Amino acid sequence: MTEDQTRRAALAAALAGVSAARAATAQPAAPPAAPPPSGHDHDMSRFHLAPAKGPEDIAFLLYPGCTALDFVGPHNMLRGLMGATVRLVAKTRDPIVTDTGLTVVPDTDFAGCPDQLTLICVPGGSTGTLDAMADAETMAFLADRGRRATWATAVCTGSLLLGAAGLLRGYRATSHWITRDLLPIFGAVAVDQRVVLDRDRATGGGVTAGIDFGLTMVAALRDDAYAKAVQLTAEYDPAPPFDAGSPARAPAETTDLITTMFAGFVERARADCAAAAKRMPA
Repeated sequence: MTEDQTRRAALAAALAGVSAARAATAQPAAPPAAPPPSGHDHDMSRFHLAPAKGPEDIAFLLYPGCTALDFVGPHNMLRGLMGATVRLVAKTRDPIVTDTGLTVVPDTDFAGCPDQLTLICVPGGSTGTLDAMADAETMAFLADRGRRATWATAVCTGSLLLGAAGLLRGYRATSHWITRDLLPIFGAVAVDQRVVLDRDRATGGGVTAGIDFGLTMVAALRDDAYAKAVQLTAEYDPAPPFDAGSPARAPAETTDLITTMFAGFVERARADCAAAAKRMPA
């Protein structure tokens, strides 16, 4: 058994224990004096016990130049869903080189991806994201699977791709702070928040917010207790050495530096998003 299999077997056992414990505590200490109005002698409808395994089919849409951590973080969290299928989908199964040079091999191509997904997640990036936005095949795939999916989601600038696919009209959404104000180009309502849920859409902020997004989706697909077990297994207890992860708290000179560094990208992104909005599906 590999280390990954051992870890997941341990998590399965822990989650089974959580469900059993919750089931035990959910039972009344004594039978009710009289049956409820429904006529049944018990009513468990108040109690939700997340299954230890589930049928979810989850896909991360990869493309050249996407940001690895945008999908690796939530991929790790969602792989904690016992019984779920978690795919790395791309146009072909050729290796994908991410924006940091990390190479990832997709396990599913567009043709082999199921029509109906529980969740599709689009990671962000910089110029790679804008190139994907201009790729007709990629955008047609996202528009189709995103429209059919139970959840259409994104992390970081991946929300610009959701928008360009016509999937964010009238939805609240977030993105990396440097591109968040581009979301209204696609009819979305931009929200300054780390994770935003709006009906059947979910978006995460920049890069590391993908981990929070992933745990949020674990809770949405199962429940909070299940998500807490996944969080503890990953020992996700962030304590960064600096409090500079948001423009609201970073030193002004740091924010100015990054804003200046990405000014050219933002200018191109604004133009590309405006062009993509004209191509959006009706």
